[in-house]
Amino acid sequence: MGTSKTEAFTQTEVTLAKYAKALAHPARVAILRILLERRACICGDIVEELPLSQSTVSQHLKELKEAGLIQGDIDGKKVCYCIDAQAWKQAQQVLHGLFSGYRPCDTSCC
Repeated sequence: MGTSKTEAFTQTEVTLAKYAKALAHPARVAILRILLERRACICGDIVEELPLSQSTVSQHLKELKEAGLIQGDIDGKKVCYCIDAQAWKQAQQVLHGLFSGYRPCDTSCC
């Protein structure tokens, strides 16, 4: 198994890749939309909103939490989730930095 080469990239590139990976599945995008629309911590309601099993939703929530985009607090048997405001702002900045760097080519190369 190869070693990680992330040290060869800037911290911004590593951070952007982390967020891009978290956003790379439509279920995770849907979960984020639910959390953004509700603007509050949500416990079991996420499963009811999606056509996925509890275990599948839990895996997607885990990915989002590992990326830092959401945070979760245990409340008895439930875990309540919400957007992590600080990480969300950072994700906005790094994604904007990538997309705002685009400039059209002067020639018609492709």
